[in-house]
Amino acid sequence: MTSQSIVVVGSCMIDFVSYAPRLPQKGETIHGTQFVTNFGGKGANQCVAAAKLGGQTTLVARVGEDLWGDKYIANLKEQKVETKYVQKTPNFSSGIAQITVAETGDNQIVIVAGANTQLSPLDVEKAKSEISAAAVLVLQLETSVEVAVRALELCAGVSILNGAPGLSHYDARILTLPTIFCVNETEVELFTGLAVTTQKEAEIAAKFLLSKGCKSVVLTLGAQGALYVDKTECLYLSCPSVRCVDSTGAGDAFIGAFAFLLATKPDLPMAKVLESACIIASDSVTRSGTQISFPGKEILDKCPL
Repeated sequence: MTSQSIVVVGSCMIDFVSYAPRLPQKGETIHGTQFVTNFGGKGANQCVAAAKLGGQTTLVARVGEDLWGDKYIANLKEQKVETKYVQKTPNFSSGIAQITVAETGDNQIVIVAGANTQLSPLDVEKAKSEISAAAVLVLQLETSVEVAVRALELCAGVSILNGAPGLSHYDARILTLPTIFCVNETEVELFTGLAVTTQKEAEIAAKFLLSKGCKSVVLTLGAQGALYVDKTECLYLSCPSVRCVDSTGAGDAFIGAFAFLLATKPDLPMAKVLESACIIASDSVTRSGTQISFPGKEILDKCPL
């Protein structure tokens, strides 16, 4: 592993995506316009997002011992992700996500974790040398907290924990161990009990997380951009205005880009890292799908690097 390597420990999901004019109300059936199957899962999405930008990436994950597991591993290899720690899991289906996307780009998602539930601290131990040597380690909460904590304990570089899905009750170490704790407006409300509808409220929630032991916080605000707070600075970066086709995976595109830039351009000021990640994430929403919507190296020409 090199000093620019990125290790992602997390989930693989098969996305079953229905497009519809709008999201259905409770108990309502509506007609959709299109159905597609994509590769997803926050862990794999973030890993692929970094890989498509040119990052040297390794994924630690589990898939089912089924048709979808084989297809997923083949997809990761095609994206030039190192897969030696992606295990097929007997007697478990691959994780799936049922996604509805409205014409506005808004979405609703239900996940069934499947084999992702079997990712364990032992799997993390098997990748100990890669994790400890990584420039950047990326984690989420679609797999168990114990997995995230053990990986964070092994990390000697920069670590990003994406607190998604959000939790209202949690092990305090998921706040105190990572270098950067990253959440969106919905997730931060679960972690803090504080609603975020304005930039000022975002700053208050982020600083609350600092008071709980976070070293630094990134709060993503959708089309409004992102906020970065640590003990010495508070940065707000806006997103470019784009036509949103599908917002699914935009947060993962942001984190993958964030990890890539921290790994490959460690001297770049944080403001430029975040501005670039916002540009890359905004570009991803102009196309349908998750991993297939993530831009390649060409997007870096539009970033302030």
